[in-house]
Amino acid sequence: MQRLAMDLRMLSRELSLYLEHQIRVGFFGSGVGLSLILGFSVAYACYYLSSIAKKPQLVTGGESFNRFLQNHCPVVTETYYPTVWCWESRGQTLLRPFITSKPPVQYRNELIKTADGGQISLDWFDNDNSVCYTDGSTRPTILLLPGLTGTSKESYILHMIHLSEELGYRCVVFNNRGVAGENLLTPRTYCCANTEDLETVIHHVHSLYPSAPFLAAGVSMGGMLLLNYLGKIGPKTPLMAAATFSVGWNTFACSESLEKPLNWLLFNYYLTTCLQSSVNKHRHMFVKQIDMDHVMKAKSIREFDKRFTSVMFGYRTIDDYYTDASPNRRLNSVGIPVLCLNSVDDVFSPSHAIPIETAKQNPNVALVLTSYGGHIGFLEGIWPRQCTYMDRVFKQFVQAMVEHGHELFNM
Repeated sequence: MQRLAMDLRMLSRELSLYLEHQIRVGFFGSGVGLSLILGFSVAYACYYLSSIAKKPQLVTGGESFNRFLQNHCPVVTETYYPTVWCWESRGQTLLRPFITSKPPVQYRNELIKTADGGQISLDWFDNDNSVCYTDGSTRPTILLLPGLTGTSKESYILHMIHLSEELGYRCVVFNNRGVAGENLLTPRTYCCANTEDLETVIHHVHSLYPSAPFLAAGVSMGGMLLLNYLGKIGPKTPLMAAATFSVGWNTFACSESLEKPLNWLLFNYYLTTCLQSSVNKHRHMFVKQIDMDHVMKAKSIREFDKRFTSVMFGYRTIDDYYTDASPNRRLNSVGIPVLCLNSVDDVFSPSHAIPIETAKQNPNVALVLTSYGGHIGFLEGIWPRQCTYMDRVFKQFVQAMVEHGHELFNM
């Protein structure tokens, strides 16, 4: 780093002298515009390489997990180069849904019943053409959990499936109740604190393929739900490992950040309208227990949760719900290897709320913290259509656990 700083200072000094000469003579000759552009480009490149492109911070609760990741998931120790023209948090977050491709995926839908009489929609990618795992009974299975209002159609889910297909794995997407077009049979939706539906799905998938390696990956709220499940159940889960991406660790901190004026304008209000739209489709199911007119007037996620979510799941106050929904409270009880990728500039999950000290106390937990990346962004490359840093972390980690997980369990 000292050598790099010295080189940058020398380059800046030489660049200043060059530009001074060019500007002095350029107005009487030619090429001043080109010189300024060249100078700006060099200066920007220096700034990008010294201040933007950085290695992520790897926080683990044990040397064994740390060594395992360095050997079999090296992407978590490599420099992350955010898209050079779009590295700021909000830009990455807003751009990702529009710029990344949507690989075609042919799903097989399954509706499963729940104990309360409801139903859950699962979208399967069976990967029957897998060359590496021709026996379906032992084909590795990845359970995918989308974000707050997401479904199996989200681009980040499609990319995970595409990468899993390359590895020969099977995928199944857990769509939360009422969001994937299926009928709502009972007056109940979903929240990241209540893990009953996820427990039902995990039991169902495992019962179908008890001999197959079974992993899970959750994005944003899906990751919060997954961590809350793992924190409640400990090691008594059929999952062998899990990964989460852009999780909101402390729901109070997330809400406070998203209620800042610019973040409310760019993200909060839009997501609130999405939540309202999703429940309004099933309005007739809720009118006896919830004031739906009041719900539809909510202007923020917190107001929606206070008027709808906390009431539906029987919480006395919104604070009670947000306390129960925060996965940082349960991280110390996670009993299987879990990798958690967050960007410290994520406005949905403020860096001060990331439970670094708690993670250091659990040998099953690894936090990978990038300086940039936004919320489910992690764009890289000049034109980031295909693969993001998040995608690469996902692929390397699930492959490492399937192929080398025995090394970790035997350490």
